[in-house]
Amino acid sequence: MHATPGTTFVTDASNREFLERYAAPGRIGLCGGTTIVDKAICRAERHLDDQGQWSCWSHAFLFQGKRQDGQHWVIESDLQVHRKHIQLGVQENRITKYHDEKLYSVLGVLDLGLAEGQVSELIRTGLDLVADRTRYSLRELVGTLIALKRTNLRARENLFARESSMFCSALVHHLFRKTGIDLAPGLELKHTTPEDIARTRLPHTSWILKREAAQSKLHGLKSRLKARARLHRMRHPRSDGD
Repeated sequence: MHATPGTTFVTDASNREFLERYAAPGRIGLCGGTTIVDKAICRAERHLDDQGQWSCWSHAFLFQGKRQDGQHWVIESDLQVHRKHIQLGVQENRITKYHDEKLYSVLGVLDLGLAEGQVSELIRTGLDLVADRTRYSLRELVGTLIALKRTNLRARENLFARESSMFCSALVHHLFRKTGIDLAPGLELKHTTPEDIARTRLPHTSWILKREAAQSKLHGLKSRLKARARLHRMRHPRSDGD
């Protein structure tokens, strides 16, 4: 896990306690999920690490702060299924969705120390995208995963870019750029990954909830995948003409 000098690791809190302690308007939220899609994203982000380590982050969002209901809310671009109702795109959700420790094993909060006016601009821009029903783009996510393997593509337009659509980390990057803050200079907006946001070089403070059990499971999964790959190569050696 990449960490800056201003990073504090928290190991003695539940997801709920961690978020109640560190969530605040204008701060960035990061999480690592346990689904197959989440793990695929974390694995793809290994290309950003010098040692090829998997990322811990598969999703990014913006904290709005508490409302009249006493609940923290977030702005995010996500896919959610509620019984027969599907939400696919930029949306508002209660922070309680991230209290589920079985689904979200790692959490992070980044604070760039923004002024009140900057926070208001971030949230206002995000709410405009919610009202405009900006879509979540699976095809742009695929373009980003392709660019991770070919770094010369990361400064260029996403191969599958489309209008009025953004996936999670591209949304967060977009909101900050609209406020005059560039989290990753030189990176094409729609190639932004959660790991790029976590690695921002802008001065910030961050808190990471990291459970040893979750990390052990992640390392165990990686070891099993590597073992399978070695076994496959042994069973199916490439010929000299390949």
